[in-house]
Amino acid sequence: MPHVVPVSYVLQNGSILIATDYETKKYRNIVANDAVAFLVDITKPNRGILIQGRAKIFERGRDFQEMYKVFHKKFGWVRADPWKEGEAPFVRIEPVKKTSWGL
Repeated sequence: MPHVVPVSYVLQNGSILIATDYETKKYRNIVANDAVAFLVDITKPNRGILIQGRAKIFERGRDFQEMYKVFHKKFGWVRADPWKEGEAPFVRIEPVKKTSWGL
């Protein structure tokens, strides 16, 4: 079943990075099916972008560490409640299709 939730994200090298937790429906859905959609919607003025793509989970290793550094620098909530490899994963969305309006 599709599932929509707000996320903190970072754009990096044409991909979208998000953080999640192992207990979330989002994580379980990505494990079961890597096809995802990501929406940024600004209501005033009415504009946004919908990105459909493939998700890959990162739990450990160099890519995880690089993503963690980016999130640590950008988001206070990461600095306030840090985590280590294997405690919470990151997701990289590689865009396949983009649709925008009002841009």
